[in-house]
Amino acid sequence: MKRMTLAALAGAAMLFAGTAIAQQNVDFSKVEIKTTDLGNKTYMLQGQGGNITVAVGTDGIVMVDSEFAPLHDKIKAAIEKISPLPIKYLINTHYHGDHTGGNAPFHKDGAIVVAQDNIRTRLAAGTMNGLTGNKTAPVAADALPTETYIGGSKTVEVGGRKALLTHVNNAHTDGDTWVFIPDANVLATGDTFTNTGRYNTIDFANGGDIRGLIRAVDSYIKVSNDDTKIVPGHGGLAKKADLIAWREMLVTSRDRVQKLLDEGQSEQQVLAERPLADLDKKWAANDQQAQNWLRMVYNSFKRS
Repeated sequence: MKRMTLAALAGAAMLFAGTAIAQQNVDFSKVEIKTTDLGNKTYMLQGQGGNITVAVGTDGIVMVDSEFAPLHDKIKAAIEKISPLPIKYLINTHYHGDHTGGNAPFHKDGAIVVAQDNIRTRLAAGTMNGLTGNKTAPVAADALPTETYIGGSKTVEVGGRKALLTHVNNAHTDGDTWVFIPDANVLATGDTFTNTGRYNTIDFANGGDIRGLIRAVDSYIKVSNDDTKIVPGHGGLAKKADLIAWREMLVTSRDRVQKLLDEGQSEQQVLAERPLADLDKKWAANDQQAQNWLRMVYNSFKRS
């Protein structure tokens, strides 16, 4: 069996590796799916990759994200323990393979795959990693979203359960959707917010932008209250207080890097100055992650 060490896995996630690269080093036979009951027939599933949210209606299920294709059977089995009803909608929060890898098998089961239109474009065309230059090939046609929306919001409803989808421009990527399930007070953020205690990824080569991440978290703080259950892209279930701490880090990162860029400093000069050294002590797992975050914030501004 092929395996990946925890350190290597963290590095791969940090560099938003494509599905094929990430899959080839993971022993999926050992992955277990953990289910957390969020109340009112709504659940969080955690396995390998991005967190999944499930809302059960009277005649079907809404599912948010799908992890990797090899985990389809395990994820499906975990959902069947919750409800025997079919998955009617699978919502993609963004294009990265650890969130969209299950598109094809779940679509084959009958699910309608819903996404912001840029997700379909990225998956169909293939992408490039802005930090490494590594390329991810286009996905097969059966892995593409089957229903898309351009901007603003969209409502998906199954058996009395509503999921409110909202696009945030240029945040983690250029195709991010966050999902709010009002009758359960559950918010699923995708990778625009992660609750790992570490820096996340700004996929600047594919539309990501530190300023968009701040706009996203501002929306989450506005829509949530102290009882909201927040399903982050990665990490454990979060609360509004976690969003506030995350926002503080984002704003500090933006302000300090923008000041240096406005002064005309190059990427290498900014890296040498280490303007986020105090944040790194809390948010960086290692020096490489600290440098990657600084580069991603810097290139957010170069993207515009």
